[in-house]
Amino acid sequence: MAMFNPPHPGEILREDVLEALDLSVSEAARHLGMTRVQLSRVVNEHAGISPDLAVRLERAGISTARQWMALQSAYELWQADHREQPEIGKLAATA
Repeated sequence: MAMFNPPHPGEILREDVLEALDLSVSEAARHLGMTRVQLSRVVNEHAGISPDLAVRLERAGISTARQWMALQSAYELWQADHREQPEIGKLAATA
C-alpha cells in the first residue's frame, strides 16, 4: 500500500491535461463525448475516472486507459486503507 496520499485522478486530468492544453471543461467534454457536468465532477474530484472515460482519454491520446485506471485504483485503495475498517483476522487454512 502506498505510504503517501495519491492525488485524485481528476486533479491530474485538470492540471496536467486540461490546463496544459489550455482546454476548458466544456471543450474537453465535447471532444470526449460527455456532458460538461460529467467531466466537471471528475476534474473537481467529486467523481472518479470510469473505465469508459479512461478509454476515451486513451483514444484522445492522453496516456493509456490502464494508466488512468491504475491512478483511480491507487487513489481508492489509499482512501479505503485510511478509513476506519472492522478488525479483520487472518483466514486460517482448513485441513
